[in-house]
Amino acid sequence: MKKPTYYALLALIVFSVGGATFFSWRAFHPAPVVAVKTERSLSPLELVLIPHSGKDAADQEIRDLQTKIQHGENRAPLIERLGWAFVAKARISSDPGFYKLAEQAGRALLEMAPQAPEGLLLLGHVYDAEHRFGEAEKIARQLTAQREFVFDYALLGDALMEQGKLEAAVEAYQKMVDLKPSLQTYSRVAHMRWLKGDLPGAIAAARLAVSAGSPREPEPSAWASTRLALYEWQADDATQAATNLDLALQLAPDYAPALLLRGKILLGQGKAEEAVAPLEQAAAKSPLPDFYWTLAEALRAAGKSEEADRAVAQLKRTGAAADPRTLAIFLSTRGEKPAEALRLANEELEARQDIFTYDALAWAQLANGEVQKARENMQRALAEGTQDARLFYHAGTIAAAAGDNREALTFLNQAHALTQLLLPSERESLSQTTAALLKAAPNLSAK
Repeated sequence: MKKPTYYALLALIVFSVGGATFFSWRAFHPAPVVAVKTERSLSPLELVLIPHSGKDAADQEIRDLQTKIQHGENRAPLIERLGWAFVAKARISSDPGFYKLAEQAGRALLEMAPQAPEGLLLLGHVYDAEHRFGEAEKIARQLTAQREFVFDYALLGDALMEQGKLEAAVEAYQKMVDLKPSLQTYSRVAHMRWLKGDLPGAIAAARLAVSAGSPREPEPSAWASTRLALYEWQADDATQAATNLDLALQLAPDYAPALLLRGKILLGQGKAEEAVAPLEQAAAKSPLPDFYWTLAEALRAAGKSEEADRAVAQLKRTGAAADPRTLAIFLSTRGEKPAEALRLANEELEARQDIFTYDALAWAQLANGEVQKARENMQRALAEGTQDARLFYHAGTIAAAAGDNREALTFLNQAHALTQLLLPSERESLSQTTAALLKAAPNLSAK
């Protein structure tokens, strides 16, 4: 009999403990699910001890911890380690079912000791991963009121950042730096500097993060190298970016974020055929809208229209559950289902008030003809000074629609300066919008 996948196990978790996210996860990555009926609900501890399969080091660590928990007496520290092993597996495999198992590990700890900080931190991390940022912030504030632990402040900063509370997030990350400089600390500092428009500062902090990495923690180290590669690519150093992607893939073979970025860089260089292979690997590993969108662009640019259509169909099937914000931007970019795009963006804004959600909302509002609202929300998206090609492309297009040609050209020129970061269809639209603007207002001049 074939062993159940963790997606099948996720159905069991939902059935047993009454969770409400089963259909979302199933839509994210359809997999055979067998209905399982039990005479009683399984406890959190029983759920995390269900036998685990898999061949890599992370899988072996999970099995070893399960065995020790079954036969040991001092279970709490082992359950905590098992919970974080599930988190690591979720990140490196892009399988969200492992976050549900990490949540059950946290609940098992809380059953053993109500309000145990170890259990609360696990739960908070899962909530953050599931975009339940308000709940994650609440747990983080409870933890930071009780103790001074570096990862409590990491959770707090992450939850605040995703809600658009950047100044408060900076304070939390500074506390991390004060308590313990590390890969996790430097990575967050780098991202915050990038959000604030400080690309050289982001590169410097990301290099510190990479230097603080260890092969014993392959996924965080691979993530740090991938982020550094992204910043270097934006700084127009594709050679150094490729070197850091090589490092990321040595640390974590088939690492989806690194494969995605490799494909995007190749696309930016006009090498669509070469981009297809890493993007196919990335989408197979992490079936998120951004992955399928980029793959579709590469396939279409490589003359493989039917395969591109299949990638788009997959994006549309799973996008609303997996990443509604990206689906909203995708639909708005293509001029499809504008009302649905606006609904998705508005729903995302309820939990996530960061600059990229305001960008998605503004772009969807433009697609619906709500130009003034789009302009107001685009100003919110640009408020931190983030240097991002898609933000500038959207801002310029919205300003042009509002009739502010001079502002439109300023933003469009900024997008042109970072044009390698855009997808091929976005680059084409950017050029067309700029050309139309200059034709309509010949007194302006492109830089």
